Amino acid sequence: MNAITDQRRGGGPFGRGAVLGMVVIGFTAFIAMLYFLSTGDTGGKDNNGAAHAAANGLNGYSALVRMLEAEGYEVNRSREASGMDTPDLLILTPPSFADAEEMTKILRDRAYTGPTLVILPKWMAFGFPAGTPEEVRRKVKDGWVQLGDAFAPDWMADLDEPFAIETEVATDETPTWAGLQAQGVLPDSSVVGASRKSGQTALLMDGSGRPLVVQFNNVDMFGGASDTEPVTYVIEPDLMNNYGLSDGERAAMALRLVEEAGYGSDYPVTFDLTLNGLGASVNLLTLAFRPPFLAATLCLIVAMLIVGWRSFQRFGPAVANGPAIAFGKSRLVTNGAGLIMRAGRLRLLAEPYADLSARRLADALGLTKHDPESIDAALAVRLPQEEPFSRRAARLRDAKKPSEILRAAQALKELEGKLSK
Repeated sequence: MNAITDQRRGGGPFGRGAVLGMVVIGFTAFIAMLYFLSTGDTGGKDNNGAAHAAANGLNGYSALVRMLEAEGYEVNRSREASGMDTPDLLILTPPSFADAEEMTKILRDRAYTGPTLVILPKWMAFGFPAGTPEEVRRKVKDGWVQLGDAFAPDWMADLDEPFAIETEVATDETPTWAGLQAQGVLPDSSVVGASRKSGQTALLMDGSGRPLVVQFNNVDMFGGASDTEPVTYVIEPDLMNNYGLSDGERAAMALRLVEEAGYGSDYPVTFDLTLNGLGASVNLLTLAFRPPFLAATLCLIVAMLIVGWRSFQRFGPAVANGPAIAFGKSRLVTNGAGLIMRAGRLRLLAEPYADLSARRLADALGLTKHDPESIDAALAVRLPQEEPFSRRAARLRDAKKPSEILRAAQALKELEGKLSK
C-alpha cells in the first residue's frame, strides 16, 4: 500500500535538554552496572561474621587490615584463586573445616612463589539471636558475633609433610605469650597451641612452652632441604584477630609477626578471601575491562558517544509523518491502484474493466442489454468506421503484459469518448 507521507514539521514531546539528561543518566547507569559486574561487586555481604579480612566480628581480621594500612603497608584483598600466585606476603585465613589436600597444594606451590602467613581458625562464632534484649541489640553493629567454644583444627594433622602439625586447646587461668623479645597476655583463657616438631622454629610460646607461632624455613620438599620461601603458622589467632588487637602489646606483636613472616617494604600484603567463599568468578564482563580486551571496549564506548553526539546535531526538528492512508475518494482510488501495482496483479483488472466498459457503452447507446453483439450492432450504425467493441474487449481479456493491458483499456476508453461527443 502506498505510504502517504505528510512532511509536517513538529516538535517532540521532550526538549533537547531533557532527552540529553535521560541519555546521560541511562548511559552512566549502564556503565556502572558493567563495572560492578566486572569487579564482582554485586551487593554481596562480606562482613558475614566469619574469620577473614573483611569481617568486623571478634574473630575477624578487618582491624589487622586497617592497622597495616595505617602503618603504611600496601594491602590487597584477593578474591581470585590467581591471587595466590603473588610473590608478596600472602595471608591465609582458612575456615574451620578447610580441605587438607587443598591446603597442602597451596602451601607446596607457595614454597617457591612467596612467603605465606597462615592464621588458623579457633572460635565457633554465632550471630545474636532474636531473643537478645533490646538494649543489647541497639549496641550490636553489623557483622558482630558471639564467641562460642574454642577448638583446634584437626585437619592440620592431615596435611602432607613437612606442613602437618598437631594442635590442641588448653585452659590457662593466666594465658601468656612470649617470644621475639616481648611478652604479654592473651585475651581468653582458652589457648590453642601446637606440639613441638623438628624442622620448625617457634617464634612465640605460651606459659607452658607450647608453640603459638611457628615458622618453616628451607623445608624438605623433595627428600632434602631446599631454599624455599618461609611458611608461618599463627596457631593462636587471638594474637592477630579483632579480639586480640584490642591490646597494644598484642597489636605491636601482630606487626612484628607480619615482618617475620617475610614482608618486604617494596611489596604489598595480600589477604586471601577465596578460602572463605568470597571469591569472584571471572566472566565475560570481567574480561571486557581487562587487557587486551580493554582497548576494544573503550573504542566501543567512544563510538557510542560519537553516535549519540551526532544524533543531537541533526538539522531542524524531526519530520512528523502523516497517516499512511489519506482521506477522500481520490486518495482511496490512488491507494487501491498502488496496492494492485505493488502486488503485480494488473491482469486481474482486464475482465472487470471490459464489463464496466460494456455497461457504459450500452448506456451511451441507449441499449437495455450490454452484451457484445448488441453493442457491436449499435456501434455499426453510430460509428460505422470504428473497430467493433467485441474485438477490442477480446484484446483486453487476452492481454498479459501491463503495457498490452493499458493499450487495450485505452482503446475502449477512446470508444467511450467518441460516443460522448
